[in-house]
Amino acid sequence: MTVIALLSVAPVVEDSMSGEIAKAVDALEAYDVEYETNPMGTVIETDDIGELFAAAQAAHEAVDHDRVSTVLKIDDKRNRDTNAAAKVEAVEEHLGRAARNKDE
Repeated sequence: MTVIALLSVAPVVEDSMSGEIAKAVDALEAYDVEYETNPMGTVIETDDIGELFAAAQAAHEAVDHDRVSTVLKIDDKRNRDTNAAAKVEAVEEHLGRAARNKDE
């Protein structure tokens, strides 16, 4: 089983959120998950749904503010193993190019 998720955790504030978001991302280090942070959230991959929920809870609780907004979107593929990179590669195969408009 492969579980891929998009996690977004942020304090509800008018100032910069980056310091608190860094705390949420750092909390993921204690769990058996792979992750990559992007401008809109953090993609998490794991073989254990329980580990995903525990990691997401830790990230949520790491943000020290009066109000915290957390969104967790899960793709729980139960019939075969995959990963986030394979999902992007499948789209790129249909596009016939990289799925971005900048050369990297």
